[in-house]
Amino acid sequence: MENTVQPDLKKSLYAEAEKELLSITEGETNITALMATVSCVLSEKFDYYFWTGFYVVDPQKENELVVGPYQGTLGCLRIPFGRGVCGTAAASRETQLVADVHAFPGHIACDSRSNSEIVVPVINRDGQLIAVLDVDSVEYGSFDETDRVSLESLMQRIFA
Repeated sequence: MENTVQPDLKKSLYAEAEKELLSITEGETNITALMATVSCVLSEKFDYYFWTGFYVVDPQKENELVVGPYQGTLGCLRIPFGRGVCGTAAASRETQLVADVHAFPGHIACDSRSNSEIVVPVINRDGQLIAVLDVDSVEYGSFDETDRVSLESLMQRIFA
């Protein structure tokens, strides 16, 4: 079962979400507050988002992500760089768009109901990786280029 959100509707929802988030977060510098707000707004805006949140680069442990603000079921607490979809996005600093997570080498099943996923690296204005945005769906093939372009743009506008 694949996501059936019409492309024009999806683009419209992302435009609404970006406008809303930029308005709400204007002037805010606290990273936790920004991540919590982004997770909440995106989770509420998109019906096919099952888990929406951030894994933050842990300054205490080199090359490891720790769960940050999110909306959804219990998330994994820690993910090493290079492991699973989130760790791959962190290590490569490239968005991972996965139609079937069960076919992804080394996939970490934090919740077995997740079937597709997009993970976007979050880079600050100094060019440092600070986190990854992780969005899961219970449907296969939920995420596409519209999600990738929109989420990458949103992460850059809010965190860079």
